[in-house]
Amino acid sequence: MKRESKAQSDLYEAVFAALAHPARRRILTTVNFEGGAMQAGEIAAMFEHAWPTTTRHLRVLVEAGLLHDERRGRARVYRIDRKRLELVRDWLAWFSKDPG
Repeated sequence: MKRESKAQSDLYEAVFAALAHPARRRILTTVNFEGGAMQAGEIAAMFEHAWPTTTRHLRVLVEAGLLHDERRGRARVYRIDRKRLELVRDWLAWFSKDPG
């Protein structure tokens, strides 16, 4: 099996670190089932914690490339990057192959 590059390793690290927290996994799942995009306020309404905590989770997901954000008037819309999520599937696929 081919070894991954440092850049590829860093991408995996960022994605899996972002997915490590249950609140961030919940954000991604909810955004996915709401059509792949949601406004920040809608996402924040899912949680009982403070707005700054939600924005920190969103920032981690954006920095990992799992979400992209854009301004629409006064609202900020977060959209899933399905291409980046393919990294997770590809990494897990390594375990379905015989290492020998």
